[in-house]
Order: sequence, then structure tokens, then C-alpha cells
Amino acid sequence: MSQDATHDPIPLPLAALHAELGARMVPFAGHAMPVQYPMGVMAEHVHTRTHAGLFDVSHMGQVVLEGDGAAAALERLAPMNAVDLPAGRQRYGVLLNDRGGILDDLMVANHGERLVLVVNGATKHVDMDVLRAGLPDHAPRLLKDRALLALQGPAAEDALATVVPAVASMRFMDAASNDWQGADLWISRSGYTGEDGFEVSLPVDAAEPFARALLAHDAVAPIGLGARDSLRLEAGMPLYGQDLTPEVTPVEAGLAWSIPKVRREGGAREGGFAGAERILGELTDGPSRIRVGLAPRGRAPMRAGTMLYADGAATAPLGTVTSGGFGPTVGAPVAMGYVPAGTAAGTVLMGDVRGRRLPVAVTDLPFHTPRYKR
Repeated sequence: MSQDATHDPIPLPLAALHAELGARMVPFAGHAMPVQYPMGVMAEHVHTRTHAGLFDVSHMGQVVLEGDGAAAALERLAPMNAVDLPAGRQRYGVLLNDRGGILDDLMVANHGERLVLVVNGATKHVDMDVLRAGLPDHAPRLLKDRALLALQGPAAEDALATVVPAVASMRFMDAASNDWQGADLWISRSGYTGEDGFEVSLPVDAAEPFARALLAHDAVAPIGLGARDSLRLEAGMPLYGQDLTPEVTPVEAGLAWSIPKVRREGGAREGGFAGAERILGELTDGPSRIRVGLAPRGRAPMRAGTMLYADGAATAPLGTVTSGGFGPTVGAPVAMGYVPAGTAAGTVLMGDVRGRRLPVAVTDLPFHTPRYKR
């Protein structure tokens, strides 16, 4: 997820609005992104959990696939059920390499005449190489003329419905097209915070007036990358480049739920995707390691890269922290990482924090129970 230092970060479509709102900008995934606003990360996190937060996630890649057979072709790259995805619905999936490692995780929405994929900003160009090679008959297009906003929190529906009333009838993972002042909006009821909310794709020239219309609602505040990270961590959601990498399989990552029965052993479309032999084997026999929640004892967070050891052992590490920080809703440090499969919740390990071994307990995920409108 690192920024290439040889290139200046690309400004977002809402760059002027971020400056007006007092955002502190940082380079991220090739773009200049707001990491926080004057409210501060902690308050932004709490505001999203209690009201509604507006995130500019226009750095993400938006990809269109068209033509008969696009869904079937996508299934050769991702172990998901794209063929049976109804119009007006969205699903989560992963792109895999030949070893079953995760190249990226993504959302796929069926908008009837096209499939719309949302991929991670740091990997979108690599993803396009994979998609073009794997789907040559479906001309994958990375859209450059659309922004992407996320409105998250318990007041998100009320706020968005004042602008687009039809969203009130949407349920979790619905996807719909709506008109707003002549702009074509692609709206999904989904997000990356563990709260109810929406993601809205819209033409670049409509992004600022639309964002201002949402910010005019008393419950809505602008939220930056800092709070986005602590929100997703509390919700147990993995981050590509840290918790998910080309060396991690979806089974190891706790994402086996995203692989439906139809693609598993004995299913009507068993296998047939990159890395299928390894993935199907792990689904049957189990992986050697698993992603777990980690609750550090005390107040010191355990950041990504912290090595984990058996309690009292001075031998080789048995795991590592891949994401960590302070959880404002939990009121304590929270983390995720990989440990040997079979490590039970409640097991106390030792994390090496700047040369000191500090206790951390393995725990179930998530730390904060998601609140979606089913």
C-alpha cells in the first residue's frame, strides 16, 4: 500500500473541498488522501459509530465488465458465484494467483447490462492486468470519470434519503442505479466500517455538489483514513497489503465464507479458478494458520509487524500481528494477525514490542458487531 516516491500523489476530485474542510492530507495508494479533519481521528471514529461519516474513497478502482459470459469468465479468476448473482445485488470476492494467494479483494455488483467491480486503490493497475489477461473478450475498463463516496453510520440512511429517497428501501448488499440532478448514481448498501451505510459511485463533476448536499445534514461529518482504519479493524475487516497478501489464502484469512458451495468440492462448478487445488484442499483439511483477533493486555497497541511468541518461550516466533491500533469503541488496543490453526480463543501469547515481551490474548473477531440492515 506504499506510495511510489517517484510520482507526485494524484489529487482526488474533492481536493478543494478537503482543503476547505481543513483536512490533513497524506500520500496513499498513489493519491493525496485526507487522513483526518480538525475533529481528530478519535472523534471521527465515534461520530461514525453514533451518527454518520462521509468518506472520499475515490482512490479505489472502479472496473466495468460487459458482454455475455462476463460473470462466468470472472469465476475463472475468483472462487465466487458470479453467474447466479441477481441484478441489483452485490457480492464480495477475491482474485487469486496460481498458488491460491490473494491478489486483491473486491466487490462485484450486477447492474443488469454490466458488472461493476470495486477493487483496492493500491492494486487496481495490477488487477487490470489480471482482468485483461483473464477476460479478453469482455474488455475490462478502469473508469477514470467517476468518484466514489462512502456514507457510513446509523444515520446514513436518513441522511442519504434526503437526497435520494429511494435508498430507504435498500437492504444490505443491494445495488441500484439512481438519478440525482441528472447524474447517474450507482449506489450499494455496503461499506468498510461495520456500520450500516452506502457507497455511491457518481460522475466526477457531480461529486462536490453531492458531497455538500450530504454534509448539509446535521448528522454527517467528513471522516478521514485514520478513522476508516480503526473502524474496519474493530469490525474485524482485513486490509489488503497487511492482513491479505499474495502469500495468504482466503481460507487462512478467515474468508472461506466467500467461497460458495457451488465452487467447492462436489459443487456444480467445483474448482476451475486459480489456485483451486490448494484452496479446495484447505477447505477439506484446514489451513496451517488462521487470522485471529488479538487483544493486547494493557494500553500499548501492537502494530503490524509485531512478532508473536508462545508464552514464556524464547524460540522462533509462531505468528505475527498484521493490523493493530487503538479501538475507540472498545476502549482498548485491538489487533489482528496470524497464528497456528487450532490456537484457541483465550490463549495468551507474547508480542515483542520494541524488545519487550508483552501479553496479548487470542480472541474471536469482530471486536465490534456489525450493524447492517438485512
